[in-house]
Amino acid sequence: MIFTTPYWLFLLPLAVLPFLAETQPREGYPGLELLPTDGISSLVKWSLRLAGVLGLAGLILGLAGVGVGESSRQVVGHGSHVVLLIDRSSSMDNTFAGRQPDGSEESKSAAARRILKDFVMQRPGDRVGVAAFSTAPMQVVPLTSARPIILAAIDAIGRPGLAFTDVGRGLAMAMSTHGQEQAGTGRSVVLVSDGAAVIDRRLQEKLRAEFARQPINLYWLYLRTSGSKGIFEQPAPGEEDTPQALPERHLNKFFESLHVPYRAFEAESPQAVADAVAAIDKLERRPAVYTERVPGIDLSHSAYGLAAAAMALLLMAKLFERSLKIEGGRRGN
Repeated sequence: MIFTTPYWLFLLPLAVLPFLAETQPREGYPGLELLPTDGISSLVKWSLRLAGVLGLAGLILGLAGVGVGESSRQVVGHGSHVVLLIDRSSSMDNTFAGRQPDGSEESKSAAARRILKDFVMQRPGDRVGVAAFSTAPMQVVPLTSARPIILAAIDAIGRPGLAFTDVGRGLAMAMSTHGQEQAGTGRSVVLVSDGAAVIDRRLQEKLRAEFARQPINLYWLYLRTSGSKGIFEQPAPGEEDTPQALPERHLNKFFESLHVPYRAFEAESPQAVADAVAAIDKLERRPAVYTERVPGIDLSHSAYGLAAAAMALLLMAKLFERSLKIEGGRRGN
């Protein structure tokens, strides 16, 4: 139990006053010691006193802000811990044909959001985090099992992005989102991007060390624009084969060198995106044990409700109260 304003609890001993003080006015009538005990009257008497105690206690506990503190519980699900790392560069707002959407085609960003939301809803046992990157990475929501929050985070990725693609720092943020988790829990990063950028050597070494420290399954969903180079495409004879000239190909080679479970998917249409996500769904199904935070509960409203009910009962009893009048003397014949 927690209290937001605990100093009100100093008044709690006053709640026993109805048991200690006489609550009914005294009437002038003869002693009733010789009459049998009236059980109903005793029940009414002590019920009203108890209502007085509950009314005072409920009011004081409400003022003290009574509640149940935050806790945690272990949950066993069937799924994985997945971080969706979504490219928010301006090119994602174009269609797979490389044009601005005109209503007849979805943009790559819109298709990815729609399919990823279906993916999240089909996997209730997953904990999902969402991160985005363009010029700089941004954590949208940490790992959570709250579906409305996850869906809202994916929708938020729909805001216009910038031109630059800093996939290296985005990947580092996705790794940090996983943090330290229970052993045996499946962990993965799903990178959704339509391009790549050069990751400098120092950041590459940091990423290698991080993947070695906490092995995480890595998936790259490459939303390929029509006419662009593929990640598996070999350079033509005489063509420059450098990270600057062919960033997607060399990013794929870097991922393959991490020695972690890795799959890359090329998608040139919304249906290809859906097929790739379905393949990831099959690969990422395993028992998952995780600790879930249970939010605290504010019980002050319930305490006020108890006080109001008790006081209503006392008010009703007061309205039905009648004075007993005894006439003295005898009538003459």
